[in-house]
Amino acid sequence: MVGQKTTPVQRLAFWSIPISIGVLGLKMLAWWFTGSVALLSDGLESIVNVVAAIVAFAVIGYAAKPADASHPFGHHKAEYFSAVIEGVLIVVAALLIVSEALPAIWSPKLPDAPALGLAINLSAGIINAVWAYTLIRAGRAYRSPALSADGHHILSDVVTSAGVLVGLVLAIVSGYAVLDPLLAVIVACNILYQGWKVIARSIDGLMDRAVTEEEEVAIKQAIAAHGAGSLGVHDLKTRQAASAIFVDFHMVVPADMTVRAAHDICDRLEDAIRVVNEEAKIAIHIEPEGEKAHGIRVKVAREQ
Repeated sequence: MVGQKTTPVQRLAFWSIPISIGVLGLKMLAWWFTGSVALLSDGLESIVNVVAAIVAFAVIGYAAKPADASHPFGHHKAEYFSAVIEGVLIVVAALLIVSEALPAIWSPKLPDAPALGLAINLSAGIINAVWAYTLIRAGRAYRSPALSADGHHILSDVVTSAGVLVGLVLAIVSGYAVLDPLLAVIVACNILYQGWKVIARSIDGLMDRAVTEEEEVAIKQAIAAHGAGSLGVHDLKTRQAASAIFVDFHMVVPADMTVRAAHDICDRLEDAIRVVNEEAKIAIHIEPEGEKAHGIRVKVAREQ
């Protein structure tokens, strides 16, 4: 968007587009030299990679938009939709591979110029492996479902390329041309599994999944260490929305505590929780002593 500073996640998503196009070109060149159905299948998956990269870039840009009147909690969850779309595209890629490989099983053919084709495809696989590692690592660091999904998608492409290379070498060495399409089908089954995992993770995020166990423990420790002056905390709830997390809890204070004193405790707790996650959105409900508490209670440090 004009006037909006791009984030590291957006920049990485953008570079996925030219990289995926370059890898697609290499794979289709390898197929053109060899006529291998396995290499064609590998190239077809890379077409899906290009589409997925464009979708991820567009959605990540939308998710980075600040909160507005229509979306007061922000647009973070848009990334999950990109991840779901990416998972579906992975499945589509697997089906395309099967559609190309099955007919070739009945009329197998050894590839032409195999050494050149394998070398080109290997170079494409190396590029993909490096980029997949970069995206998955960045996706974890920046809590970006779309970036992680793109990385796992490309990683499935690396697995495909490795399987294709092994299959072609075996077919050439043994003379059994049927190994070429058979391996393409096996690789397609693995891609289907990877696609399902991406979809499942994304749907889980859309269902307001809680933060990780380690992060919840860290939040409770922050509350316990910085909640002096209150009488305790209960009904702690968390949820993730891509890079942002939402933390909600009730804090019990003495019935005669002033609003200012209670507010100061809240400020202290919010600062402590944001040390755990700087993107945390925090809502604290103040309750006077004597209110019946429900849920998990977190004890806080006593004032000295």
